[in-house]
Amino acid sequence: MFDRSSQSLAQSLAVAFVTALIMVSVTRAWADTDDLKIPNLGASSTSLYSEQYERRLGSLWLKVFRAQAPVLDDPLLADYIENLIFELVLHSELRDRQLQLVIVDNPTINAFAVPGGIIGVHNGLIHHAHSEDELAAVLTHEIAHLSQRHFSRQREQAANQNKLTIAGLMAGIALAATAGSDAGLAAMTATQAAAQDSRLRYSRANESEADRVGLKTLVASGRDPNAAADMHERMLAAHRLYSTNRLPEFLRTHPLSEKRVADMRNRARSERRVIRPKSFDFELMQARVRHQLAQSPVDAVNLFRDQTEKGGTEAAAGWYGLALAHIEAGQPVKAREALEKAMRPDPDNLAFVIASSEIDTAMGQHERAITRLKNRLSLSP
Repeated sequence: MFDRSSQSLAQSLAVAFVTALIMVSVTRAWADTDDLKIPNLGASSTSLYSEQYERRLGSLWLKVFRAQAPVLDDPLLADYIENLIFELVLHSELRDRQLQLVIVDNPTINAFAVPGGIIGVHNGLIHHAHSEDELAAVLTHEIAHLSQRHFSRQREQAANQNKLTIAGLMAGIALAATAGSDAGLAAMTATQAAAQDSRLRYSRANESEADRVGLKTLVASGRDPNAAADMHERMLAAHRLYSTNRLPEFLRTHPLSEKRVADMRNRARSERRVIRPKSFDFELMQARVRHQLAQSPVDAVNLFRDQTEKGGTEAAAGWYGLALAHIEAGQPVKAREALEKAMRPDPDNLAFVIASSEIDTAMGQHERAITRLKNRLSLSP
C-alpha cells in the first residue's frame, strides 16, 4: 500500500510524463511540417526565408516607407553615403551586394538594415558623428545584420519559440487538470517568461554578432577599430540623460550597455590603431546636413560663422555651410564670397560645382549654370 507521500510522488511523475508526452507530440507535429522546407544552403545560416523572398519583402517595405516617412531627396548626400557603403561592403561578408539606400530627414542618431539589402540612415547620424570612421562603424554594423541574415534567423527563432511556447501552454493545461490550477498557471507563466527571455537573449546575441562582424569589416577597410567604441560611448553617456520614454531611436532599436561598449573596446585593443586624416568630403556632407537640420537660414548662418573660426578643413566646411545658408536666404553675392573661401582645399570638389551652379541660377545666370554642370558631367559621366 502507498502512503500519501508515495501517492504524491506518483502523481507528480505521471504529470511530468503527460507533460513531456504533450510537448514531444506537439514538437514532432511541427517538425513534420518543417521537413517540407528546403534549407537555404550556403547562407550565413540555415534560414526560413530565401534571399529572393527577403528582396521582395524589402521592396514592398520600402514603397510603404517612402510614402509615409520624411525621406530626404539629396542626390549629393546619397552619392557620398552610397560610395562609403559600397567601399565597406567590398571588405564584408555580404554576398548579395544589390543594396538600396534610404536617407531619412530626422535629427536623431539612427541607422537600420531591412531584409532585401536596404540600409537606412538618418541624416542626424552624420550630424552627430565626429569622423567618417565613426559613421563607417555604424554602417558596418548594419551591413553585418544583412550579411548574417539576422531578419530570417530572428523569424526562424521566433517560429521555433512559438512551437515550444504552445507546447508549454498545453502542458500547463494538463498540469492544471491533474495537479491543480495554481501549478498549471505557474507552469504557463514560466513558459511565457522563458520565451520572452529567449527572445531578448537572441536579440542581444544578434547585436553582439553584428558588432563583431562589423568590426572585422571596419578593420579590413583600413579604418580605426576604436571608432565604434568611441561613438557608442558617447551614445551611452547621452543615454543616461534620457528618461526611458525619451531614448534616442538608435538606442531603442540597438540595445546598448556598458558591457557591450566594453566588449567593443576590448576587441578594438586587439587591432592596430589607425590614425587617419579627417575626410574633407565627410566634413562637407556634415555641413550640408547641419544646414538641412537648422531651424532657419539665420540659425544656419550663426552656426557656420562660428565654425569658420576653427581653421583648417573644418573652417572650409564651415564656409561651405555658410554659402548654403546664404543661398537659401536669397543672398547669392554673400554665398559666392563664402564659397570661394570654402573651395581652397579642393576647388574641383563636386559639392562646390553644384553650389556654384545654384549661385549662378540665383543670380539669373542660367546659361553659365548649365555650362558649368555640363563641363563637370563630361568629366564624370
